[in-house]
Amino acid sequence: MSIGSAVGVEFGLGFRLARMRGSEANDQIVLRDGRPRLETNRIGGILGGMSIGEPIRFRVAFKPTPSIRKPQRTVDLERMVETTITFRGRYDVSTAPKAILAAEAMTAIVLVDHAIRAGLIPRVIKR
Repeated sequence: MSIGSAVGVEFGLGFRLARMRGSEANDQIVLRDGRPRLETNRIGGILGGMSIGEPIRFRVAFKPTPSIRKPQRTVDLERMVETTITFRGRYDVSTAPKAILAAEAMTAIVLVDHAIRAGLIPRVIKR
């Protein structure tokens, strides 16, 4: 979880899929355009940590920022006493807009890294 404020990731139907019966969760294999494909892709294109050639679909959950103007309880570590803290000045009500950009960039980096490792993109670009 190298993206700040990210607290969860799910692929496909994720946690909803984990609560289904096997008969409901099964991604049946069908022929589409002459190729074996998943009928529903409930797993989001990832199985056993590997891409299976279907579109990769995932969601990331972000926690709300704790830096709000409302007084909050904390501990003064120098004096070891409970106290309150109030944030003043600039703060973000939601970190989600920035975090979404970070998630998109991280996804692109990981996909390119895997493409390089698979030999789909040359390691050295010749000029």
